[in-house]
Amino acid sequence: MSLDWIYYAISWILLTWHSAWDAIGVPVDAVIGTNWAWILAIVFLVVTVRVILFPVFVKQIKSQRAMQALQPKVKELQEKHKGDRETLQKEMMELYRKEKANPLMGCLPMFLQIPVFLGLFHTLKRLNPDNPGKTLYGWTVEQFNSASNASLFTAPISGKFGSTAEELSRLGANTGTVKVVAGILVLIMIATTYLTSRQMILKTGWAEDPQQRMVQRLMLYGIPLSLLVSGAIFPIGVIIYWVTNNLFTLGQQQWVLRKFPPLVPPKKNATPGKSPVQPAKTGLLGRKTAQPAVKAPAAAPKVAGPKPGAKPVNPKKGTGRPAKRQG
Repeated sequence: MSLDWIYYAISWILLTWHSAWDAIGVPVDAVIGTNWAWILAIVFLVVTVRVILFPVFVKQIKSQRAMQALQPKVKELQEKHKGDRETLQKEMMELYRKEKANPLMGCLPMFLQIPVFLGLFHTLKRLNPDNPGKTLYGWTVEQFNSASNASLFTAPISGKFGSTAEELSRLGANTGTVKVVAGILVLIMIATTYLTSRQMILKTGWAEDPQQRMVQRLMLYGIPLSLLVSGAIFPIGVIIYWVTNNLFTLGQQQWVLRKFPPLVPPKKNATPGKSPVQPAKTGLLGRKTAQPAVKAPAAAPKVAGPKPGAKPVNPKKGTGRPAKRQG
């Protein structure tokens, strides 16, 4: 299946934003070694895609909340059909259909962004002054040459951390500069990828199911670590896209988690008589703010009544005053 339509769409968005920034007055030539019109075109490519996918993202959150609310029923089915995997799958699918919950919605926004990422990767990989196919995907020769020479702090946006000295010499770039700029961006990409996963897990909590917990650990640690390797083959422009996308995700998740707070089931083993502990608020970077515990009201001191047949005790005994005789 040809992906040309994706390359045309990505190219059109990039060129449209570049023309918009040029019309506004953003310098096309490099300032501080950076062609800001092209950098902003990549940044607003992210904004465009995320705005288009925002309704899908809201559906994803609602589906996740519905799935979370169904967890007690899912556990009941797992206990009821333990050892009968086929019946369990049928019952769970019927439950999802009845409650209108879709497990696949949780991954849909990510899958829809994959073609955009691949399209941008292919488009930026082509940016080479020696490339004969400059007018592919709606580019003009002038636009292609301008993008081929675009840079971030003198590092070409089509350059990679793993580019050879020969490849960078064709782009007119310094090998050391490209590696420093690309290396810093890869570290930022890893950090922001970790933070987006950590933000969601801190808000929703770790899953009780071992398989789901393993997936959470993979998302939290495995994907960021894999970027140490794959980040070396990503063009600088693609890493800029990834970092911008992560920052957008951090802000969007923070808004959605406040708008649609996750369900927090009550703990079964709560000790009676103890004051409830207020949940700590988690900020954007996952820092917890301590909340004061609600103190239980002090119990009134118990006064023991006199035993049957016991002599009355004079409360004024020991004060030096004689007790009055009752006549």
